[in-house]
Amino acid sequence: MKNPLPRLVRYAAVLLCAALALPATAAHSQDWAKAILNKSPRHQEWVKIHYGNRTVNAFVVYPEVSHKAPVVLLIHEIFGLTDWARSMADDIAAMGYIAIAPDLLSGLGPNGGDTSAFPDMQSAVKAVSGLDPATVTADLNATADFALKFPAANGKLAVVGFCWGGGQSFRFATQRNRLSAALVFYGPPPPTESLAGIVAPVYGFYGGNDARITATVPATKDAMAAAGKKYEAVVYDGAGHGFMRAGEDPTNTNPANTTARAEGLKRLETLLKGM
Repeated sequence: MKNPLPRLVRYAAVLLCAALALPATAAHSQDWAKAILNKSPRHQEWVKIHYGNRTVNAFVVYPEVSHKAPVVLLIHEIFGLTDWARSMADDIAAMGYIAIAPDLLSGLGPNGGDTSAFPDMQSAVKAVSGLDPATVTADLNATADFALKFPAANGKLAVVGFCWGGGQSFRFATQRNRLSAALVFYGPPPPTESLAGIVAPVYGFYGGNDARITATVPATKDAMAAAGKKYEAVVYDGAGHGFMRAGEDPTNTNPANTTARAEGLKRLETLLKGM
């Protein structure tokens, strides 16, 4: 069956976040998110993941629990692995999960750097937009395999992504076996013909004022149902694209973003507990 979603919608994810998010200075400078990280009581560390000729830098946050925990693979926005993305990993660890967030721009920045090496948001957006999907998948698989070997990991794996990363989390679900859940925050679906590869339930989180993405939800529901796959979507009225970040940004002027973030966090925690 041909994908009912327009090809432009399916593959325009690399442009959506840049077009609909905050101005460059607001998205690239996130001192408020860095402050959240600095106050966290949880153990945070950077790891290097080597496979083939590639090295991926990843940020890890451990929960403060007495038992082994599932791993949650976090896929960043089109801005790269920002301070906010890392603070979101800390939020997930606070729920009781080992959160690992690979920097998919590792080695691709100026002088072989990663996200932090790019001089501004637009240059990071351009770099993420040009990533090879095959390399992204390989990076994600290598990161997941690495984290699942942690002594504190219990063998379960979920993936969560935001904006560009939301689309990547949906796509990753079509290719990764033994995945417990895929959580898609305002990202587009993969091609319909790839849905047969999904083994995990997919949960979508969308903004009511984000029509360029949210308009794909009805057709995605139909395609997932036709493929016999579980897909549950929630649309948060009045929220815009990127509401999980915008909802806690001090410069946010849309109360619906704040509400959507709070409700999205609650749903995220509930779904992870149900894996």
